[in-house]
Amino acid sequence: MVIATMNDGDEARIAARTRVKRLGSAKSKAQLRALLLIAPLLIFLLFVFVLPIALLLTRAVDNRAASAALPYTMSALSAWDEQSPPDEALFAAFATDLKQSPRDQIAEVAKRLNYYETGMRSMLLKTARTIRNAEPPYKTAFVAIDPKWETPHYWTLIKNASPPFTDYYLLASLDLERDATGAIGRVSAENAVHVDVLIRTFVVSASVTMICLFLGYPLAALIARSKGAVANTLLILVLLPFWTSLLVRTSAWVVLLQGRGVINSALMWLGLIDPAHPLDLIYNRIGVLIAMTHILLPFMVLPIYSVMKSIPPVYLRAASSLGAPPMSAFFRIYLPMSMPGVSAGGLLVFILALGYYITPALVGGPGDQMVSYFIAYYSNQVTNWGMAAALSTILLVAVLILYAVYNRIVGIDRLRIGL
Repeated sequence: MVIATMNDGDEARIAARTRVKRLGSAKSKAQLRALLLIAPLLIFLLFVFVLPIALLLTRAVDNRAASAALPYTMSALSAWDEQSPPDEALFAAFATDLKQSPRDQIAEVAKRLNYYETGMRSMLLKTARTIRNAEPPYKTAFVAIDPKWETPHYWTLIKNASPPFTDYYLLASLDLERDATGAIGRVSAENAVHVDVLIRTFVVSASVTMICLFLGYPLAALIARSKGAVANTLLILVLLPFWTSLLVRTSAWVVLLQGRGVINSALMWLGLIDPAHPLDLIYNRIGVLIAMTHILLPFMVLPIYSVMKSIPPVYLRAASSLGAPPMSAFFRIYLPMSMPGVSAGGLLVFILALGYYITPALVGGPGDQMVSYFIAYYSNQVTNWGMAAALSTILLVAVLILYAVYNRIVGIDRLRIGL
């Protein structure tokens, strides 16, 4: 009997172990099928979204243009002490590179050297055009083209451009630079613009976030407390801006806010302002805040509303029945329970505001442009991909830090965005 019982127990354990293995195998197959279903989307995101962004960000440290176009020159400069005048061998190597390298590569090197010192682009391009027909000795030919080639300073600039990677653009995006000794210091006051732009970007984004919270919290509470058709109507009005183009909404604010626009005309008709002195509501910080608040307000309302909708009304009634005044019940019960929606809405609005470009460009003045404007400027107008990538990297790092702080304080698992 004892042996039979032990055998039965062994069979039960074996059967249980077999069932566990089958369940594990079925779960693994289900996970594999789910992964195969989303694999096309993951591949699409990788090649269309992640990879282009990664390639753009590498431009912030990429410095291979000079070494690719001037290989002989860089080899000769590696043995140069940066103090003695350049010798004939260095000029000969430089002439060889200028004769052999394609013109577009030389133009790219000239453009990059011009970031280090103004005038290097025209100096190098002029030299490249003329030296192609020159014969040895090359030092005399270079000095005849431009006497500056006899100065070690300009050869030092070329040598500094030789490493394949550089921190020049990242430092410049923070108004920093390296001096002749390699030490990092501040740029001159007339060239220090990027830090002010970054501060302005964060100030405007924080201001818009606070205004959206001030307007969106009561609106979300009203929608959450409303019933039936009233709640549906209010919710549709909140969602309505999503059905209109961002450019159209911003252009509409230009019509409303301009000196003889709808708002000023209405105030003049009511006799509230002097027709000769309309309110200055556009092409300044006021216009930027108004337009951005209107566009981003739904992103604040929806997360707060989704949390408020899940708060049982019985909690406030219980607090009231226990003698808590309405304000005390709100601050001690309702507000803490709605904070996940507030934090999610604030995070969403702030991050979206950081990257705004069209709205400040259309309704803001020269002193109201944010960092995205300068990213577009460096990308489209001066074709300085290094500075555009560096500013993009700074903005991305700021968003990641903000995300990490939010996750540390609130917890990303409490994030509630949407209905």
